[in-house]
Amino acid sequence: MKIGCVKEIKRHEYRVGLTPDCVRAYVGHGHQVVMQAGAGDGAGFTDQEYLAAGGSIEPDVKKIFAGSDMIVKVKEPQPEEYGLFRKDQILFTYLHLAPDADQTKALLKAGIRAVAYETIRTPDGVLPCLKPMSEIAGRLAIQEGAKYLEKPFGGRGVLLGGVPGVPRGKVAVLGGGVVGINAAKMALGLGAEVTILDVSPGRLAYLDDIFGGRATTLYSTEANLVRVLAESDLVIGGVLIPGAQTPKLVRRSHLKGMKKASVIVDVAVDQGGCCETTHATTHDDPVYVVDGVVHYAVGNMPGAVALTSTLALTSTTLKYGLAIADQGLETALKADPALLAGLNVYRGQCTYAEVAQAHGLAYTAPLTVL
Repeated sequence: MKIGCVKEIKRHEYRVGLTPDCVRAYVGHGHQVVMQAGAGDGAGFTDQEYLAAGGSIEPDVKKIFAGSDMIVKVKEPQPEEYGLFRKDQILFTYLHLAPDADQTKALLKAGIRAVAYETIRTPDGVLPCLKPMSEIAGRLAIQEGAKYLEKPFGGRGVLLGGVPGVPRGKVAVLGGGVVGINAAKMALGLGAEVTILDVSPGRLAYLDDIFGGRATTLYSTEANLVRVLAESDLVIGGVLIPGAQTPKLVRRSHLKGMKKASVIVDVAVDQGGCCETTHATTHDDPVYVVDGVVHYAVGNMPGAVALTSTLALTSTTLKYGLAIADQGLETALKADPALLAGLNVYRGQCTYAEVAQAHGLAYTAPLTVL
């Protein structure tokens, strides 16, 4: 199979879909890999390293799309790329289709076969290709939130860890999943006072156990949410329903009860955000203020730490990409239920129920199209 990997063009996206080690693995399995010139620069990988790994370099992105059986990326295709796909081509990347009607329609129209990293799901419910980015985003959310709490950046002027004789900053984490647990670890490490809200009693018990009572755990009821939002200096939105649009837990009416110049970091922005007032921002203009509350909603947070993120991401995506290349997409999907769950679009049909529901499209079960 001929695999193409192109340079990411989303604003301030520095990650790359394949490292030189990934290229070496594909070539070792008998496949061809063509990298767009400079694709790895943002993550610290040179064209010479890709050549040494057995890949080839092509400066023309149109030629890569035209000649590749599978395109491997990091972020969802941008509008400039929609017209480059050819019918039946395989796309392997993050898609986040539920909040993005335009992209969904474009991929369906193109007739491609698209597998989304974020919906690959093992039988035990783990999202292996989303997990490393959620870990990074959760930790980064505290780092960024702490910065924007500083007065020069528009925040309240609160140091999360406080100092002796002064109250510590209060952090609310909405959702006790991978993002939430990593955000809580970082916040506790800085010395903040942390409250985690979740709807699952089992998850709350687990969090209480692993944090040894250092974090407060609460059921996510309306009353608890309102109270915690009012008390918090920093709120982390880490709610996820795999492949579906995120529910709006924090409504605009809630903001009026929050502290002025407190900060919300909505990590769920890729799936639409869990705050009603969330809209996606970029690394060069990451925040905006609504009703006195600072909102941070960068849609590709891990891109800021591109080397760490690229290494973490490709360590999990490589085995699935190799399975597709070695076996062909259809055989690979039938052989692995986790990979099958990643199929979102197949030759003009929507094969992920939550995406179909979000956009009022007909849903086709994946196995029926293979």
